[in-house]
Amino acid sequence: MLKIPGYEDGPLVQGTAYLDDPLFWPVHLGSCLRQEDAQRAAFGADWDAAMELYHVLSAEREWPVFSVPLSSGHTIHVVYRNIEGDRGVDYLIHHPAWSAAETLAVDDGHFMGPGMAWPELLSTARQSATEGVADPDARLVLLFPTLGDARLPDDAPVALTIALGALTLIEEPAEVASMLLENQGQWAPAHWRLADGVCINDGGHSHRNPGNAFALPEGRLLEISNALNGGEATDHQTSG
Repeated sequence: MLKIPGYEDGPLVQGTAYLDDPLFWPVHLGSCLRQEDAQRAAFGADWDAAMELYHVLSAEREWPVFSVPLSSGHTIHVVYRNIEGDRGVDYLIHHPAWSAAETLAVDDGHFMGPGMAWPELLSTARQSATEGVADPDARLVLLFPTLGDARLPDDAPVALTIALGALTLIEEPAEVASMLLENQGQWAPAHWRLADGVCINDGGHSHRNPGNAFALPEGRLLEISNALNGGEATDHQTSG
């Protein structure tokens, strides 16, 4: 069984084999496809097969984990938390020097986020890796549910459309990309800014908003900002 320091809740197993299934991606994005039109466009005639896959992914006996290594030495772990009555997807970040992983975002009925701004999502997707989830398109879509950004650049739909086209059987990836970016995560899109080198937001449910009582410590916020941005946090006030 896999181990993530500080995360001892369940039977973690490597989930990378699921990434080759085109249906995995719309299933994974399910919480961002809240409208019937979005679900119809994403799943098409494959709804029943997608639900079968969802039941496999959410089985209590195995909790699939998808690991996204960063160039800084940190790793983002996407964990399907399959607790009966409390299922969800946890987005964790860890570094070997840390005693325990930190939470970037939680995608469930008691959601926490956002965990990333769009430039960070794109930077994380494009960082090279030789293990774990290495494909840039897969990294982008896998981590998309952490997004909450009120200032999206004009080319955001293009990057997401390309990724969906490469990974899925969605007939109109541009349409689905537009719907995903309009809805983003379960939280309201946040405004991000740079404060003393730390990329922070104003989201009321985010661990990366220092104004929240549950926010991560300042040192962790700085380290995470740098890791997600590939080395140095950049100001996001003027994008979009």
